[in-house]
Amino acid sequence: MDDQHPQSLGKAFLTGLVLLLPLFIIAIAIYWLFRVVTGLTSPITGIITNMTGIPDLAGHALVLVSVLGLILLIGIFARTTIGGWLHPRIEMYFQRVTPGYRMLREMVQHLFGDRDSPFAHGSVALVQLYGPNVPITVTGIVTSRHDDGVCTVFVPTGPNPTSGFIYHVPAELIQQRPDVRVDEAIRTIIACGMGTGTVFRGAPPTQLTPADTSPRGD
Repeated sequence: MDDQHPQSLGKAFLTGLVLLLPLFIIAIAIYWLFRVVTGLTSPITGIITNMTGIPDLAGHALVLVSVLGLILLIGIFARTTIGGWLHPRIEMYFQRVTPGYRMLREMVQHLFGDRDSPFAHGSVALVQLYGPNVPITVTGIVTSRHDDGVCTVFVPTGPNPTSGFIYHVPAELIQQRPDVRVDEAIRTIIACGMGTGTVFRGAPPTQLTPADTSPRGD
């Protein structure tokens, strides 16, 4: 009993740590982001506080709300007819003059589930990368299907699913999992495989055939 008591205390401590550590990390991230934004907007905040006499914290809050409102207005304008015409032209300009802009934009699209992201339109599959005679599969997302029966598959790496490898795989080596959502598969990749048994325990995979790929060449 004496040996079990320290073990139970250790498990209880680890349980509490697991519960609180994510919240602590999120709080640190929010505080860091607040410090960065307030540091960038401090000149404007100084002008506002000097003119109105309000406390610095209230000035920072006012500037942050203004920045969020500006982002919202830009997003609303981008959805209008004129904004839809200007948006691709502005993006092309930034891609020419700003190195790495396109890569960062695509990463943001992946993370926030943009409708143009391959994550949004892809389908989850188990891929036999090493051939039909090797009982090893990897979690992949089918992002394109070719007329010749080959599929393009993105295999994310953990714990950052925005990086990974692109393979062109014959359809017979792909086992579709329509019962698994893309976001569910991505969560298991972020967790380095934890929870995969629960996510993939549903219906058996459906073997993809070349006939399934022919109507969807892109």
